[in-house]
Amino acid sequence: MKSNVLLNWFPPYVRTYIERDVRQIKNIENLLLFEKFLALAAGRVGQLLNYSNLANEVGVDHKTIQSWLGVLQASYIIHLLPPYFNSFNKRLIKTPKLYFYDTGLLCYLLRISSEADIIQHPYRGAIFENFIINELLKNRFNQGKQSNLYFWRDQSQNEIDVIKDEGRTITPIEIKSGQTIRTDFFKNFRFWEKLTGQKGGILFYGGEEEQNRSSGIEVKSWRSLYRV
Repeated sequence: MKSNVLLNWFPPYVRTYIERDVRQIKNIENLLLFEKFLALAAGRVGQLLNYSNLANEVGVDHKTIQSWLGVLQASYIIHLLPPYFNSFNKRLIKTPKLYFYDTGLLCYLLRISSEADIIQHPYRGAIFENFIINELLKNRFNQGKQSNLYFWRDQSQNEIDVIKDEGRTITPIEIKSGQTIRTDFFKNFRFWEKLTGQKGGILFYGGEEEQNRSSGIEVKSWRSLYRV
């Protein structure tokens, strides 16, 4: 990601989007407040969508946040990853997660201006997750197919980052930004196997080495996205 793109291209893009495109979708009177909302939404990437919390920080009511999120969805700025309901556990989280279609725009809204800024950024993992999920979506859309991606989480915070539902086949996918494979990368797979009896899955991470582990889990570099 080139810093000159973030510094030179995104500011006028965001300004044009807010001043022109947003007004074509909905008559929003306070555009400065909407711009604040857009930045605060970026700070919730990869998180469960909490309308009340976001409304309190922006300074508007719950219904306004719902309306403005609808604007961002209609203009393909954000998308919501739904929870997976066909579950083996009734104590599930049923709230969607928020992601941005353009990871570069996300970085700009988070005030990241260079590649070096990402390395130590507290949102590095969420940014990487956003990127991976977007590429998985592109693979589906480029085939003329609808999204078949979900996430899974129960109320005890056990979670699978992405569930790919292909009908008879359900594939758990974990996403880790670290460049070195660690044993703790696989703990959610172990829980999923214990819960469902299903082995295997895919781990995308920030490194280069790839593995096919005895557990059936495929460890893939982020560079392998285009072969999924």
